[in-house]
Amino acid sequence: MEMEGKESVTAQNAGEAEIGTTETMKDYERELEASFRKIEEGDIIKGTVIDVNEEEVILDLKYYAQGIIKAENLSNDPDFLAAGKIAVGDEIEATVIKMDDGEGNIELSKKEANDVLAWGKLQNMMEQETIVKVRIKESVKSGVVAFLEGMRAFIPASQLSTDYVEDVESWVGKEIEVKVITVDQEKQKVVLSGKAVAREKEAEERRHRISMMAPGTVMEGVVESLMPYGAFVNLGNGISGLVHISQISQRRIKKPSEVLKEGQKVKVKILNTNDNKVSLSMKALEEVMEDVEENREPQEYTYGESVSTSLGDLLSKLNL
Repeated sequence: MEMEGKESVTAQNAGEAEIGTTETMKDYERELEASFRKIEEGDIIKGTVIDVNEEEVILDLKYYAQGIIKAENLSNDPDFLAAGKIAVGDEIEATVIKMDDGEGNIELSKKEANDVLAWGKLQNMMEQETIVKVRIKESVKSGVVAFLEGMRAFIPASQLSTDYVEDVESWVGKEIEVKVITVDQEKQKVVLSGKAVAREKEAEERRHRISMMAPGTVMEGVVESLMPYGAFVNLGNGISGLVHISQISQRRIKKPSEVLKEGQKVKVKILNTNDNKVSLSMKALEEVMEDVEENREPQEYTYGESVSTSLGDLLSKLNL
């Protein structure tokens, strides 16, 4: 039995060794086949970064020669620094611009590959409404310029912020979050928007603040506008609510302006916050006040009875 167990283990080890040898051979065959594949100038090929320095990036192409990308061929962005953006182990796609750089290496251009591949990436970003960070490089007429996926992109002044921007120069050097809103490869045009991201964040913050407002809460606000169907009351923090005309007063009114005016301070009660909208009532507070008045018990005293303590009573209590 012991011998059978040893033979079984030996057979298993032999099988594993055979599998390992087979996989190693397959890997070798793939690398050998790759090394003999035909590469020509203009091809876009993929390689793995094996070294990065200020002057160049070196790629392992699984080929008889290594790939070299010089610093000036990395990006259209003049301030692009490989050391901060590219790391050993990264996979990079680049265009073959020279089969021999004079030192036996294949010279590549990531910049040229970007000019082809970036459009698809930018299109996907726009369709998926991806939020990305960019650094503003310069100001131009009516806007600023940033680089995304190695491509020059324009941000109009009207799309920098939800607020009006007059001095675009002050935005140079800032890093902001943006969405891609226009991609036109034919016209070589990319447009970004910071306002779209800011609006999205403001809406999310507003939804959160509204979710924290409990029905029944009494708040003070300012009437900001009157409509035929009711009054909008500003509650602060960017939140306004509607007092429907039926909730303004207990007495029947034909229009809100009969009892309200813009700029007037009012107290309101939160009825609900359904669908991210705040419904308010002033009438509910009137009803509460009436209930208080009705439930208040009048003080009773007998006619002729003194309702105050006399001086004599006070002196007698002092035991003088």
